[in-house]
Amino acid sequence: MVNTAGYLTTHVLDTANGCPGNAIPVALYRVTDGRELICNTLTNSDGRCDKPILEGSDFRVGVYELVFKVADYYRAKGVELAEPAFLDEVVLRFGIANADEHYHVPLLVSPYSYSTYRGS
Repeated sequence: MVNTAGYLTTHVLDTANGCPGNAIPVALYRVTDGRELICNTLTNSDGRCDKPILEGSDFRVGVYELVFKVADYYRAKGVELAEPAFLDEVVLRFGIANADEHYHVPLLVSPYSYSTYRGS
């Protein structure tokens, strides 16, 4: 039987400017012996993806990485960053242990720091 109850979502909050992180490229990888690209997406004006980034039969127990291109975002906003930027791509590696649950992995970011948590 294939599980279709669980799903994965994310969003980005720009803590430096107090707003959603709009138009940030996000890639999702499944990590096994290497990295398998699952999808590429872009955050919307609310800093969220328009739909779950992993769901249905693709949503399964395992280790994953979300990769957020934050330096590109800040440069597009006119922020002067060093070359190379302190934070270029933020990589969040996390595990999905229960394929029946909603996993929400937000990113709170500025040009020099970030944090994350398992949200709801």
